[in-house]
Amino acid sequence: MKIEIDSTKVLINNGSSSQEIHPFWLRERINGIEYLDQKTQQRLFDPTTLNYDIKIQTANIDNETLKLTFNDGTNLNLNTNQIIKEYSKTDIDIKSIEKIKWDSKLKQLKNYEFSNDFFDTKEMFDLLVSFYKFGFVIIKNVPTHDNFLVKFANSIGSVRRTNFGEFFNVRSEPNPNDLAYTSLPLAPHTDNPYRNPVPCIQILHCIINEVSGGFSTLVDGYTVTEDLKKNYPDYYEILTKVKVKFKFIDKDVVLENWSELIKLDSDKKFKQVKFSPRLDFVPIMEKNELNLYYKARSKISNMYNSDKYRVEFKLSPGDLLMMDNYRLLHGRTKFDVNEGNRFLQGCYIDYDSTEGKLRHLKRKFNI
Repeated sequence: MKIEIDSTKVLINNGSSSQEIHPFWLRERINGIEYLDQKTQQRLFDPTTLNYDIKIQTANIDNETLKLTFNDGTNLNLNTNQIIKEYSKTDIDIKSIEKIKWDSKLKQLKNYEFSNDFFDTKEMFDLLVSFYKFGFVIIKNVPTHDNFLVKFANSIGSVRRTNFGEFFNVRSEPNPNDLAYTSLPLAPHTDNPYRNPVPCIQILHCIINEVSGGFSTLVDGYTVTEDLKKNYPDYYEILTKVKVKFKFIDKDVVLENWSELIKLDSDKKFKQVKFSPRLDFVPIMEKNELNLYYKARSKISNMYNSDKYRVEFKLSPGDLLMMDNYRLLHGRTKFDVNEGNRFLQGCYIDYDSTEGKLRHLKRKFNI
């Protein structure tokens, strides 16, 4: 795309056609110090009070700066790349980071090393880019004292509090309210599909790990659903259309949410997977449709549980795993509590935390 001038008209050219940009749209973006707070980038005027019939009197482009004067006496100097970014209607900072599909052949990714100034460094920017590419990152030597997990999460954004609390402890407990708090193996699943909205990102911090089992497992739901779409289109279609009920019951709360197992965005592209077959309830449907749905759910379950897609690794004390709960499924192998302690702490944050931090660091380092 590029910005062009035709007399007093400002055009955006996408390579095949040109479209005039409305003068009022441009006038709203006037950015002088008397019109825009330079720190917050919030307007110092109310655009709804302006004359809708605003007109451009002069227009020219100097290098990459669009220079305009309007018939109300105001002037605008605006970077043309900023106009293109806005006009694309996409979050270029995030969506320009291409998801990389992976399976069990995934080579070991870079592990990041924690430091005291970690959260405002170029290293943190690189970490967040890698997170959006692969759906997870591991940070080594994160302090294990005083519930440091919460400080870590809040240094990126804000902890998402749930009925489990600000954070939760993952270890074997008597009378657990979730299978995570046992020594049983956990099949690949996404967390909290019964919640609305579902927490976007889960952080797990290893405090103690003295057992030989209890390996962490990850599956890329993006890879699996793309393979399902290619090889079993009928199964893919029904899993993107039929909503099931996910339900969680605790002593003082009942949580329910209806959703597809594969959620698509407005462009029919991958957005999210939800999978927790111990918690889902399929609605009543016509028999043939239900037969197809059960076959589709069984197929995707087999794919999620296949060695072909799973990576497996052991977390050591100080290791912190940050994973995309909309994209990845996670689980663990069984372990023997008689061998010693296995103690992890976990919490949730949402995309606004990682996206906001990434944009801030991109601005700071002029990337």
